[in-house]
Amino acid sequence: MARRYSRQEEALEIKSLRRILSAYLNYSDAAEEDVRRYERSFAKLSPAHKDLLSHLPVKYKRIRWCISVNTFFIMSMLQAFEPPIEMNQGVNFDDHDGQGDTVEGHPLSATLSNPIDKDVCSEQLTISGSHVSMHRPLHGKEENNLINHATRSNGKEGTHIESCCNEYVDRPLTDDHCKEPCDCHQSASCHDSLTNANVSSPPRDWLDMSSRANIPLADVDKVRCIIRNIIRDWTIEGQRERDQCYKPILKELDRLFPSRSKERPPSCLVPGAGLGRLALEISCLGFVSQGNEFSYYMMICSSFILNHTQAAGEWTIYPWIHGNCNSLSDIDQLRPVSFPDIHPASAGITEGFSMCGGDFVEVYNDESQKGTWDAVVTCFFLDTAHNIVEYIEIISNIVKDGGVWINMGPLLYHFADSYGPDDEMSVELSLEDVKKVAFHYGFELEVETTIETTYSANPRSMMQNRYFAPLWTMKKKQKP
Repeated sequence: MARRYSRQEEALEIKSLRRILSAYLNYSDAAEEDVRRYERSFAKLSPAHKDLLSHLPVKYKRIRWCISVNTFFIMSMLQAFEPPIEMNQGVNFDDHDGQGDTVEGHPLSATLSNPIDKDVCSEQLTISGSHVSMHRPLHGKEENNLINHATRSNGKEGTHIESCCNEYVDRPLTDDHCKEPCDCHQSASCHDSLTNANVSSPPRDWLDMSSRANIPLADVDKVRCIIRNIIRDWTIEGQRERDQCYKPILKELDRLFPSRSKERPPSCLVPGAGLGRLALEISCLGFVSQGNEFSYYMMICSSFILNHTQAAGEWTIYPWIHGNCNSLSDIDQLRPVSFPDIHPASAGITEGFSMCGGDFVEVYNDESQKGTWDAVVTCFFLDTAHNIVEYIEIISNIVKDGGVWINMGPLLYHFADSYGPDDEMSVELSLEDVKKVAFHYGFELEVETTIETTYSANPRSMMQNRYFAPLWTMKKKQKP
């Protein structure tokens, strides 16, 4: 039986989840403040300069409309999300500091360490006839490390609320052409249509816009990052990046496991799975695939795309509206992108495909995981470690003897520039040292090459950050 949450643990979960949901709910207001800043700068221009740039007020109006379309998607996604715990419990906390947090008068502990039984904490999510198992793993330590619990299927299909603004005409930005096609894309009416929808789930009181907590702008930036990651994983526009990063990995798996049995398919773990596309592609290749993701921001979005989208191209967003730098034209900046490019339920996934949320170290550094996986695939993942040696040691432990580890990605260590009061650990090794560590833990290098690629890049931007990332296949030695 799964270990029950203590009241303190549930309170920390509620606090963290409220902050993440508030970041999503604050997206519209934060974006609107950006537009107001643009307008304030425009107002300071001389009359002659205003005449020269007379199209800008119309552009700002169009950006507001694009923001409302993005907000409609976000609210639809949150409407489909079912929190793993009761969000209306009385938890008092100060959003600005971590001091004085209480649950009914009891102080909250600062950290959580006890694991939850992973074998019995899984639930099924309906994907239009298929199922993706979402496992309930270990606790994280802060809001961005929060575990992803399964959103629970109640066996019913909720009412689908479709966006009617799915077209964008490539035309000059004039006042005549800036009419919103319908009122449903104003943020307030989008919110009302969703919260009042006749869906087969309890009322989402936590979606009440008036209950949003004050959160740092950095949290809203994480929401914008999610929107950009949708482009990478689930759009036609992101196909080039996927071909650069994912296709070589899929070719290696196909080469290494040429005879895949449907009765006993090989297993593959994908740590740092993000929005789930690589894990899904590996599943479609004939593997029992499990994605592991640390960020609850990512898990909420991936769950919606994998389990609630009804057709390819169902949703439209405007991902490039949040920055005016390096744009070739206003049309490029305001262009729409539809997603998903494929219908996940119709993609041909192998039975057993799942997503497991939680910190890689906490979830997989467990005796039950030892020698479990035929393959581990890490893509843009190793540099997320506080201690990359620990990552490699765990990968070695969970791969079967004779199994393989395929890695692709740079070493842009995420905690290398952490100068906060917590003085977070960051072990930063060269590529040469990373491979030495891998050899120490029983891996042998089979194939190595270099991949030139981008990450969540705007293909029409004047600035492109390119990586020359190693791609290798290592095999774990057979023990005598």
